[in-house]
Amino acid sequence: MGPLTPHLSERTWPEVEAYLAERSGIFLPTGSTEQHGPVGLIGTDTLCATLIADRAAGLTGALVAPPLAYTPAPFNTAFPGTLSLSAGLFEAMATEILQGLVAQGFRRIFVLNGHGANLAPLAAAAGQLPDGTVCLRSWWDFPSVGELRKHHYGAWEGMHATPSEIAITRAVGRTVEHPAAEVPPVALSPDYIAAHSGDRHGPPAEHRAAFPDGRVGSHSALGRPEHGRALLAAAAQAAADAFTAFESR
Repeated sequence: MGPLTPHLSERTWPEVEAYLAERSGIFLPTGSTEQHGPVGLIGTDTLCATLIADRAAGLTGALVAPPLAYTPAPFNTAFPGTLSLSAGLFEAMATEILQGLVAQGFRRIFVLNGHGANLAPLAAAAGQLPDGTVCLRSWWDFPSVGELRKHHYGAWEGMHATPSEIAITRAVGRTVEHPAAEVPPVALSPDYIAAHSGDRHGPPAEHRAAFPDGRVGSHSALGRPEHGRALLAAAAQAAADAFTAFESR
């Protein structure tokens, strides 16, 4: 008999039934399948959210639902490897998944997000459930994580293919090198960041023309595995604390 993991997909129905007899919380990671610059993995957003959810689940004894990895990323479809759903389709899919989890007995669903363009559709989907059913948090929003990002990268964190998320994937998997990533990208103004928050970027061809290597103000090469380990630990603890408070309400 192998070790028991927190993944819902690796439990049997009697094991899930026993879990639901004691508690009602579950993590639901959400990410994307899109380019992340010349050194970032296509699945970076999903990998980060899932890794953090897994570690937070280890701290809380909670379950983790299969991640939502096909999400809106239309601005990146001019780069090979990006797969994007329309916001409406993603919202509909997320709504049915959330409703399905509730119907199964999961009354406290902690959505741990890793992709900015997911936020509006996920909030709309959560709004169709009773108040208090869904807690939606992006892993970078926890104060302890923000402090580390600022300390290590400052303004070079940027908006896309960030060194913090690259550091997390490097801490647990491949480290890819590319000459283009060694050169700092064009720095972003505060006005640009405010205007494009939530991944409000332009059409695919225009977006690639403006950011030809895929980085949006983010100096990806600064992300080191040791940074990633610290970011993972901070994000997992913060998510675990938030989950515990949410589930116990």
